[in-house]
Amino acid sequence: MKDQAQRFIENPLLSPADLKPSRAGLEISCLLNPGVFTFEGKTWLLVRVAERPAQQEGIISFPVLKNDGIEIIEIPADDPELNADDPRVIRYKGIDYLTTLSHLRLLRSEDGIRFYEPEGYPILQGETLQEAFGIEDCRVTLLDDTYYLTYTAVSEQGVGVGMRTTKDWKHFESEGMIIPPHNKDCAIFEEKINGKFYALHRPSSVDIGGNYIWIAASPDGIHWGKHKCIITTRKGSWDSARVGAGAAPIKTEKGWLEIYHGANAAHQYCLGAFLLDLNDPSIVIARSEDPIMIPATTYELSGFFGHVVFTNGHVVKGDELTIYYGAADEFVCGAKFSIAEILNSLSYEHD
Repeated sequence: MKDQAQRFIENPLLSPADLKPSRAGLEISCLLNPGVFTFEGKTWLLVRVAERPAQQEGIISFPVLKNDGIEIIEIPADDPELNADDPRVIRYKGIDYLTTLSHLRLLRSEDGIRFYEPEGYPILQGETLQEAFGIEDCRVTLLDDTYYLTYTAVSEQGVGVGMRTTKDWKHFESEGMIIPPHNKDCAIFEEKINGKFYALHRPSSVDIGGNYIWIAASPDGIHWGKHKCIITTRKGSWDSARVGAGAAPIKTEKGWLEIYHGANAAHQYCLGAFLLDLNDPSIVIARSEDPIMIPATTYELSGFFGHVVFTNGHVVKGDELTIYYGAADEFVCGAKFSIAEILNSLSYEHD
């Protein structure tokens, strides 16, 4: 199946070897799913950097935040209470841990292709017990003169949505966990609608329901209510196991266009799109039947966790949509799309 993506010939744009670890004793395992924004006329990525200690024969080791530092936990690989079947998650004595510890790293580019770390900007790391296993997959929304950073905060207590705000990318205010576990994939609209903030988010349900996309409203961007489920998984489809929002929806004449990820039972991740009503974004107008992007290249099929394309950041210039995405949970890549082509490919409710 051919998708709509025009992949950058320079892909992957970033690989783990391109950045330095945040501290001695750790190595970068993978780069994932950058938030994207423009600031001072440049394109910026807020890349998720996942680190862990160098692995030794017969030992599984991983880092967690503790008392403003990092504690390395080591477990014999043959321990009968250890389940390390998933490269992303370890289960030990009934508790889940992440195999890596993620932080967010700022990278800048003049051309949208070659990215580097500018001096004078901080690394964003977990700061609370609710972020002890790291912070991940940040979405960036500019509203008025404030950037809203919504990210996945992970700890033994669960997975929830954290928020920080900034105006200059050097000083940050923390709003703590704005949506409690289990929740992630939170993207705030870049415009108020009828005087209210709106956001997409993804609660996780194990027994009743599923991993569906919801919408919520807020008077201030911090306190959220009027939650409503708007996008569910589809049996037998490419998005049969879970769905989740990408970056902030894009305002078009036809409605709010959202790029989202979907995964099937084999944990293969593709990208699709749906369209929401301009005045009432809880109304879904149209949705992709087929993905607009599927894992197809070597760097998307093989990596830390293969068969994955995943985005939570883009840049819009007229009809051109540049999506920056994580490939195979290891590389950062770019691709261009036509917004008109995406809109024309959707299945509308009245069709």
